[in-house]
Amino acid sequence: MVVRIEFEAEVWRWDARAEAWYFVHVPEEISRDLREMPAPPRGFGSLRVEARIGETVFRTSIFPGGDTYWLPLKRAVRDAEGIVEGGAVTVQLDVLEL
Repeated sequence: MVVRIEFEAEVWRWDARAEAWYFVHVPEEISRDLREMPAPPRGFGSLRVEARIGETVFRTSIFPGGDTYWLPLKRAVRDAEGIVEGGAVTVQLDVLEL
């Protein structure tokens, strides 16, 4: 079963390591709904997804962190779509393994 969701979120930077990583939070209510659905066990409680931001489609995983899932934004995606820290993006997300 594929679950499709769409949301808008602010891009934020996580710099706990030497290299900065950029993410958006999947909204809390959507994250709560995803946690309640049965899913195969994966590392760190992650879920495989296909995401679309603008014209860019990419596969990755979302990771639980606090009350939300975190969607990582690779440099190639940020560069292709002109995404910057603090900017808002609209994300279409297909959760692939529920």
